[in-house]
Amino acid sequence: MPTFDIVSVGEARSSSATGKRAALIQEYIGYIQRVAPGEAGRLTVSEGETTQALRRRLNAAAEALGTSLDVRRTANAVYFWGAERRRRGRPRKDAGG
Repeated sequence: MPTFDIVSVGEARSSSATGKRAALIQEYIGYIQRVAPGEAGRLTVSEGETTQALRRRLNAAAEALGTSLDVRRTANAVYFWGAERRRRGRPRKDAGG
């Protein structure tokens, strides 16, 4: 008889992906998961890579996890951190006078 578990969609996507791209996404998921709240990660490009490629892989990994990141590029590095959730609409007026 099989064992049944409930898992997040992000975990299901990341665990069931195959191929070279999936291996890259798993690597980048590891980078994202190592960054604690209030911290930022930095990926520095190596020869043959571009900051645009790093950014694209980070965003794909974040999407697989079901989270969002703020990603900023410099000439040779990519910085990323967990995006703050913003509320839509006008900000509330302060109740205190």
